[in-house]
Amino acid sequence: MVRRRRNRRRFGRLSLRRCSVAKKLPKRGLPPMHPGELLREEILPALERPKTKIAKLLGVSRQTLYDILEERQPVTPMMALRLGKLCGNGPDLWLNLQKRYDLQRAEQALGEKIKAIPTLEVA
Repeated sequence: MVRRRRNRRRFGRLSLRRCSVAKKLPKRGLPPMHPGELLREEILPALERPKTKIAKLLGVSRQTLYDILEERQPVTPMMALRLGKLCGNGPDLWLNLQKRYDLQRAEQALGEKIKAIPTLEVA
């Protein structure tokens, strides 16, 4: 009897590399959001606390929090740790949001220059 190989990864999850649904997903979805936008639009209204209180709980100045909310300042690893603890979701979400946002902005700024760089192959 021949067993079919399952499309599962090491931890038992379905691999998206072989999944037909993954091939149908658009390459580019919505543009990445700044972590401050998520914080401003979704998290803070749900917490129902004033921004001053949130800044105090985070151990940062009000101005630092306002700069992040207005997308003038990035979420640093130290701030990601604070936000992750406050929200209970860990720092990875905040760092990944910031990373995607930064990469998208860099790609916009350097798009043509990056396309001009050749990709080398190992012999």
